[in-house]
Formats: sequence, structure tokens, C-alpha cells
Amino acid sequence: MNTRRVLATLAVLGLTTLAAACGGDTAATGGSGATGAAKEVRLGFFPNITHATALVGVEKDLYAKHLGVPVKTSTFNAGPAAIEAIFSGAIDATYIGPNPAINAWSKSGGKAINIIAGAASGGVFLVVKPEINTVEDLRGKKIATPQLGNTQDVALRHWLQEKGLKTDTKGGGDVHIVPQENAQTLQTFATGDIDGAWVPEPFASRLVQESKGKILQDERDLWPDKQFVITHLIVRQEWAKANPGLVKKLLEAHVEATKFINDDPAGAATTVNAAIEKLTQKPLKPEVLQSAFKNITFTNDPIASSLTASADHAVKVGLLKPVDLNGIYDLKPLNEVLAAQGLAAVK
Repeated sequence: MNTRRVLATLAVLGLTTLAAACGGDTAATGGSGATGAAKEVRLGFFPNITHATALVGVEKDLYAKHLGVPVKTSTFNAGPAAIEAIFSGAIDATYIGPNPAINAWSKSGGKAINIIAGAASGGVFLVVKPEINTVEDLRGKKIATPQLGNTQDVALRHWLQEKGLKTDTKGGGDVHIVPQENAQTLQTFATGDIDGAWVPEPFASRLVQESKGKILQDERDLWPDKQFVITHLIVRQEWAKANPGLVKKLLEAHVEATKFINDDPAGAATTVNAAIEKLTQKPLKPEVLQSAFKNITFTNDPIASSLTASADHAVKVGLLKPVDLNGIYDLKPLNEVLAAQGLAAVK
């Protein structure tokens, strides 16, 4: 299943299919019915460095090895589209950022998804034109984010709010936020149509190296111990309840991919670049790959405290109503997998 097919399905189904996603029909159990084990696993992720865990898992056939059933993958450009695929029952699990997961939890009343593992921390920057030196210099400027309401969009809006600068969802205010796909941001920054972007790797490094942008803010510096969740793994609750064995096997593949990345960063970078080339036909330049990889920490820990903070930020900028996140994590399967390998549990 490719992204175009997923989005075509969503255009028909829309968000009204949330009820089906939370029900007990065959779509909610991977096409096998509520009482049988799924005969395939449908996994989503982004062709980004911050989703290296998924890219390694696919490229090294780790998911196929552990799951023992066919694995169908779908790629997305931003979190809200991946969440729509979860809601419609088009995918069973996906790697995603914190704020779309929070939105899914909120919209479904806590019945659509669970977070089952961390994946990556860091790797997000505000890159601007060379003449911009201070936050105040951003007044009247156009700054891009990947999509309205996605993780980087919320982070930028909250950061500007903390600095006393106003924004709105229509691109008005003191700083004009322009939601656009990351690939488009590379072009608009180069042509001068935007003045900066709050983006994840590898796009931040590409803006710096290819268009002479400069880093005005490293998001790591805004978080305790420089750690915050940028990517984690979520599952559709109905599928997970019907297929607990597959959930555990999915996590076994996830943990092995994380170990591979941390044991051999250079080899992992090469593997990730090969996967990106297959998905986009555009491999990263070696210098971009090296820069992006060193800016990200790959971990099984979901860094839960940063999720709570991200939710608070989204509420403060008017993109989320107050939400109780109690129950959003289901880390028992992950900790069972970690314990079996002699690794420390996560909270």
C-alpha cells in the first residue's frame, strides 16, 4: 500500500470513520475479524532520519523476521495524515510525533491509539536566513512548519508565544507561519519565499548546507537534559487488543532496530540512506547524512514527561483542548521484550 492509495482512501472515508476504527469490524483487525489473528501488519512511517528505527527495520527485514506475517508499509509526510490512516483502519501501527498522537487520543476519547515505545529524541531546529539574528528579527517574517497542528508547528507557536510574539492558524500575527511539506520548504527557503523553518532532520541540515541557512534555535535546548520525544511508535487499540502476540513481535523488531542503530551508527546511517533513496529516489548527501544523524538520539524510552509538556503547549497556543493523557501509554509489552533481553525497563 503506498501513500497515494492511503490518501485516496481517506478522501472517501474521512474522519467519520473514527467510529469504525474504534469498533470491532474486520477493518479494525487487519482484515481477519475481531477474534482471529491478523494475517498481515500494516505499518506507517515517514521517509525521515527521525524515523530511522522504522527505516532500518524495513531495510534489514527485521519486521518480517520477527512478525512472521507479511508487512505492508505506508509512508507519510506529516503526522495528521498518518492519524487519519489510523482512524480509517488503513494501517495498524505507525511511527509518529507526539502532538498528532495526543490529538488522536483526544479526538477519540482515548479509544483509538496507544503509545507502545519511544523511537527518537532531538533533531529539530529553527533554521533562518543569515540576516536574522534574534527572535525580534522574526517579526513580520514567514516561517514554515510541516503541517498545521503537527509537532513542529506546535513547538514553533509555543516558542514564539513564550517570546511575546503572536501567531494565528491563518498565517497572521507577528510571525506568519506557513504550513507546507518539508520538501517544498527546501525550495521556498532557497527562493526566498520564506525566511525560515522549524523542521526535523534531515531538512534542517539541508537548509543549512544547501541554502546557507543558520540555526537560530536548537529545540533540544528548550527541554530538560536536552531530551524530548520527536518520534514514537503507536498502535491502533482495536488491532492491538486482537493481536497481542503481533504487538510483542513488532516491539521485538523495534528494539532490534534501535540496538543496530546505537551499536553501529555509521552502518545505520548507510542503511537509512539506502531506504530513503528507495522511497524518494533522492539519497542524502554524505555531509547531510552525517550532520543529521549526530543530532538525534535513538531510544526505546518514550520520554513521557515531554509528551505531557507538548500537550500543554498545544493547549496554550489554541490547537488542543485540555486533555487527560492517563492511559495513553501501554508499555507493558515493551518492558517484557526489554526484560527478556536483560535491558532496563522504561517508564
